[in-house]
Amino acid sequence: MKTSAIAFLAILTLPLGAQTSETDERLQRFLERFPASDADKDGVLTRDEVRAFNRTRRADQPRPDRAPAPKPTHADVSYGDHPQQAFDIWLAKRDDGKPAPLCIFIHGGGFRGGDKRSVPKTVIDRFLREGISFASMNYRLTNGGEFPYPTAMHDAARGLQFIRSRAKEWNLDPDRIASFGGSAGAGISLWLAFHDDLADPDSDDPVARQSTRLVAAGTTGGQSTYDMRTFREWFGVPDLKPHDALVDFYAMKEDETPDTPRVAKLAEDASPITHLTADDVPVHMSYNRPNTPVTAKTGQGEWVHHALLGLKLQEAMKKLGLECIVVHPGLKDETYPDLPAFLIAKLTAATEKE
Repeated sequence: MKTSAIAFLAILTLPLGAQTSETDERLQRFLERFPASDADKDGVLTRDEVRAFNRTRRADQPRPDRAPAPKPTHADVSYGDHPQQAFDIWLAKRDDGKPAPLCIFIHGGGFRGGDKRSVPKTVIDRFLREGISFASMNYRLTNGGEFPYPTAMHDAARGLQFIRSRAKEWNLDPDRIASFGGSAGAGISLWLAFHDDLADPDSDDPVARQSTRLVAAGTTGGQSTYDMRTFREWFGVPDLKPHDALVDFYAMKEDETPDTPRVAKLAEDASPITHLTADDVPVHMSYNRPNTPVTAKTGQGEWVHHALLGLKLQEAMKKLGLECIVVHPGLKDETYPDLPAFLIAKLTAATEKE
């Protein structure tokens, strides 16, 4: 039985007095892993919402009368020694034979869960139809603090470098690569988009010599910071409790807090907005909840995916003359219909100029 199924069964056996994510950690973890399960978008998950969400998920599973997800051209390609350091890649078939742009999906899950298989089939198909190759990447999860920051970010960077090293073999354009993801995958994508190039031109390792830069990044429910001090400042809630996932993300000890110098230094470096400079790439950020006030009672699953995290980044990027589109239920954008349209436009722009 899969872990997610076990967790779901455990949730269904909760006593009647523990029916929401505010009173039970298992429901809270489920909400963090599957934000869409919160049907009424109130930041609180109930058992009824879990049941409804899983019914929908089962209904969406491939059936004989439905087209299955396309098989990757290359599946479970290893870019490191750990089993989670792997990706799937679908190579686009272009009529013109030119090297294809590439879009990389990085899954979410609070750095504690998730898998590359979570990418929707429709998303893969959409990019392939546009002549854009597609990859879905795993990275090492925190595993109780065994693999803290910067493991996930550096894994994604290494995976990107590995793909670039195969650009000629796979007929990819190494200068046209974008990344997107949800939640943790969103944060990783932003971190790659803003961080200085991690390429080491003097390395004996040909993969390490490859660039880690992108042409665009996209997020759903993404975080522009992973610093609890910044979360508290932006939300105006000085006593906001640290998110559970950050404990493992920074391998925090019992006597450490977000203000502990070691943790504070890591949090600053882990925050994508820290690395933002005037030469960075355009970003599209979407959120499924409006920009409503946050209080000390607001659920973790709500404030960590809050639209304000996108608006704060947008404000900083605008000051630098950079494009940053933020969409939430109270804020629409007419430039692009959705996130994939934005990424497709950025990836094909260079082709149109040729």
